[in-house]
Amino acid sequence: MRLIDQLIFFSIVFLIYGSLNFYIGARAVSIVPSSYRVMFIVAYLFIVLSYIAGRILESTMPSFLSTSLIWIGSFWLAFMVYFFFSVLIIDIIRLANHFVGFLPEYFSNNSEIVKRTLAIAVVSLVAITVIAGHINTRYIKTKSLLLKVDKSMTGLDSLNIALVSDIHLGVIIGENHLKKIVNMVNELDSDVVLLAGDTIDEDIAPVLRNNVGDILKSFKAKYGVYGITGNHEYIGGVEPASKYLVDHGVKLLRDSTVLVDDKFYLVGREDRAIGQFAGKKRKSLTELVKDVNISRPVILMDHQPFALNEAQENNVDLQVSGHTHYGQIWPLNYITDLVYELAWGYRAKGKTHYYVSCGAGGWGPPIRTGSRPEVVNIRLEFNSQKSSIAKDKE
Repeated sequence: MRLIDQLIFFSIVFLIYGSLNFYIGARAVSIVPSSYRVMFIVAYLFIVLSYIAGRILESTMPSFLSTSLIWIGSFWLAFMVYFFFSVLIIDIIRLANHFVGFLPEYFSNNSEIVKRTLAIAVVSLVAITVIAGHINTRYIKTKSLLLKVDKSMTGLDSLNIALVSDIHLGVIIGENHLKKIVNMVNELDSDVVLLAGDTIDEDIAPVLRNNVGDILKSFKAKYGVYGITGNHEYIGGVEPASKYLVDHGVKLLRDSTVLVDDKFYLVGREDRAIGQFAGKKRKSLTELVKDVNISRPVILMDHQPFALNEAQENNVDLQVSGHTHYGQIWPLNYITDLVYELAWGYRAKGKTHYYVSCGAGGWGPPIRTGSRPEVVNIRLEFNSQKSSIAKDKE
């Protein structure tokens, strides 16, 4: 990534982050007793800056301190989102009341008692929401789909696929969470495991330090484990991340195609971040599948679910993606619905099936309030008369 691009990117991120926290802090400090304001401001700045400081320390001097700061900062990201929306809603109501005067006098007089009671209510509600969201991240579900593909595969009537995306192995997501995922996948007795990008978070150092990769070797599948790069592999350094995955049993498809056991094709695209972070251009899907025999099943892995029509135009039978997390924190899922044609779940276009996973892990705050982490079990049936169905297993 060019230096100028990095400066622009991080300037925008810090501007947004700083603005949100200034807005929240300015509203909060106004209700703190004057004798405690300096203490509050110092504590608030520590929490706000903890994630940034933790990431910097993690990349230079990883330690218990850097890990602690990242955990504190990660939780704050979730608190920040909900505090921002809470304060924004309160300010909108106050502004509307200023012009219309619909609130009772007791709430309109803006007394210290009213402000502090409202603050306690907001903090309590946000805390309950964040705690519930954290608990939710610990319960991974299995999403099962049965899909028909009007093609033949010699020697097999069906293909049992385990799809896992967006694990984000690092400081927050570690060996315990990965063990759960591996155990769930192995219970599916799948023919092939597909890792649809962002297996590793930004910094590979904690993955190396904790030797999490050994757990990746525990995946069991008849045809093995295949993966692709995601944008976070590029953010943290795509070559070290890729090498680590390959060294631990993952067959990475980086703008490449493989005919598996002379039965079906797997096509893996480089992530779109290759242009931003490596200054390169990924191959077009048309170029990737030009030598593919489309009479056989074709399965595409593409981390970011943009331009879904390309898979249909190139006779792909199934495209699997991730990246969106379906917003991860409600109500951000409404934004992903606006950005992506398919932000989460299943869709069919012509003869092409699509599934976008909300992910098995998560980025930033270990909080999910818009969805539950998932492992996806897709069974493709060939020349079968059964209808396509989908169901959840808790």
